[in-house]
Amino acid sequence: MLYGILAATSALLLAAVLTAVLRVAALRLGIVDRRWRRPMPLSGGVAMVAATCGVAFVGDWRGVTPLGPDVGRLLVAGAGVALLGLVADVRRVKARFLVGGTAVAAACVVPYEETGVAAGLLAVGWIVFVALGFKALDHADGLAGTVGVVTAFGAGACAAAEVMDGLAVLLSVLAAALTGFLMHNWHPARAGLGACGSLFTGFVLAAAAVSTRAGQELGSGAGVLFALTAVVSADVVLVVLARALSGRPLLRAAPDHLAHRLRRLGLTPQGASVVLGVAAFGGVLVGVLVHLGWIAATGALWVAGGALVVVLALLRVKGHSAPRPVSTQVRGQLRVRNG
Repeated sequence: MLYGILAATSALLLAAVLTAVLRVAALRLGIVDRRWRRPMPLSGGVAMVAATCGVAFVGDWRGVTPLGPDVGRLLVAGAGVALLGLVADVRRVKARFLVGGTAVAAACVVPYEETGVAAGLLAVGWIVFVALGFKALDHADGLAGTVGVVTAFGAGACAAAEVMDGLAVLLSVLAAALTGFLMHNWHPARAGLGACGSLFTGFVLAAAAVSTRAGQELGSGAGVLFALTAVVSADVVLVVLARALSGRPLLRAAPDHLAHRLRRLGLTPQGASVVLGVAAFGGVLVGVLVHLGWIAATGALWVAGGALVVVLALLRVKGHSAPRPVSTQVRGQLRVRNG
């Protein structure tokens, strides 16, 4: 218990300090997100990954909280995905490069002996989906980090219920590192996650959730996994539907995401992130309660129904339009990334 508190505190402080320190280097090296009206240094991803992996490794090395071979393999695979994302941050790469690399990493961490081959392959696809979904969610200040923190706590509660102590500690460290990063990413953001941090976050969370549900009933397991990542799934579905219905290329960046449409309804950048964070908390809470057996598995259907209603409602909000001239006086207030 004491080490868990110490580890979380260390990860939070380390991520916050590294994000600030690496920010200057990211600007000088050109590791920035240029979808903003000004370049956004992507120091947060490297800092968060380094803090998470470093603190977890030290705890395992000192024998205070042994991760075990499965969690250790998950962490190594996650670091590999983060490295893949860093390459994408430094230079433009094709989407299939990210998908293929993430799929290979996911295939290395799925517990096939408990899931079976068929369900294991579905789990690989789902891990890739969530990892890329978090990358897409990194389009507004504080959003990916907030949803990641909420999801990490939920997945950690599920892991603790299964007495998977190493996995629970890793998820608490991840949540703390994301919180440290959010100190620099809340609006107006001074650093971003980038593909490095967002892919790592989505991969670790999805793989951890799969591990906690492995060997249990497939239908309820799918419901729990969806509930834990309902906001991520809704964002991806909204973007796909919006671009398909308007005949636009799926991979061409445009303001089609949840936060963009909530902004068009009058919410501030902070307000949009808070609303989506609360929505993520609702889905995570249902997922945890279903996992613990405190409510019926059909509770996840209510989350799915709510997500579908939100997606269909926001589809009616104009999400793609030509950019309007913005005066220099208000330009700083309208920084919302596309993705």
